[in-house]
Amino acid sequence: MHPSLPDMLAEIGVQLHYRPDLTAAEVPAALAAHPYDGLMVRSKLRVTAALLAHGPALRWVARAGAGVDNIDEEALAAVNVTLLNAPEGNQDAVGEFAVGLLLSVLRNIGRADREVRAGQWRREANRGEEVGGKVIGLIGYGHMGKAFARRLSGFGCTVLAYDHDPNCAPDQYATLVSLTELQQRAEVLSLHIPYSAANHHFVNEALLVGFQHPIWLLNTARGEVLDHAALVRQLATGHVRGAGLDVLENEKLATLTPAQRATLDALEADPNVVFTPHIGGWTHQSYHRINEVLTRKIHDFLRRHAG
Repeated sequence: MHPSLPDMLAEIGVQLHYRPDLTAAEVPAALAAHPYDGLMVRSKLRVTAALLAHGPALRWVARAGAGVDNIDEEALAAVNVTLLNAPEGNQDAVGEFAVGLLLSVLRNIGRADREVRAGQWRREANRGEEVGGKVIGLIGYGHMGKAFARRLSGFGCTVLAYDHDPNCAPDQYATLVSLTELQQRAEVLSLHIPYSAANHHFVNEALLVGFQHPIWLLNTARGEVLDHAALVRQLATGHVRGAGLDVLENEKLATLTPAQRATLDALEADPNVVFTPHIGGWTHQSYHRINEVLTRKIHDFLRRHAG
């Protein structure tokens, strides 16, 4: 965590035991050793019913970031523990990054850079596409999708968004549409949905084939929401024109299965694919802002449950 965290929590009367040195195996004993009110985690620790049993005094779990796929929300609800997370902390970082990833894919920036470094000056081969006039489709219109849409507003493009949540609020930056309409009209597809069992491979072969136009695809969400093997096949057919991937199905590259390795090799061999190492929401500003968001939410929780 950003080193500002202890002072921020102290200002709202919360004492912090900061233990980033703990391994996952050591966390249960650490929880059992103190009557902690709260537990703060990033993405590596899985919060399960078994872990929660070691912290019977817990009232809240704070996830320092947006995604909560490492946390069993049903297990928290069963013991009346509130989940707090901080998508507001890195939404701006993700929105800006998605624009950069889109431009990199459409304008061949990564490929052109590699070629110039190799002594090649290929202007015509790197003639790109403009964002202006394109129809950009977003799957997921929460904090991240909205942040991306706001930043697209100056490009002269049309932004469509699909979200399965009936309470998803529209705004002036995107038009909410059905998934079918999105498939009919979009020329770019950007993913902004969380990972869950229901969203595993939500973007699969059938969904990709259902797009009327060849598309560029961006994923700054979670790797597991996209079937990468299906992406390889659709890149080969030209139905997907290019892809920008900030996340992978398995980001621990040393542990790839043979099938995952073959899929990643195929993607790496495609000059129209751009990779980044899950850095969409990872900036110096968001690192600090996540502390601010969580401190505010913890403070609000404590005020609501005073006494």
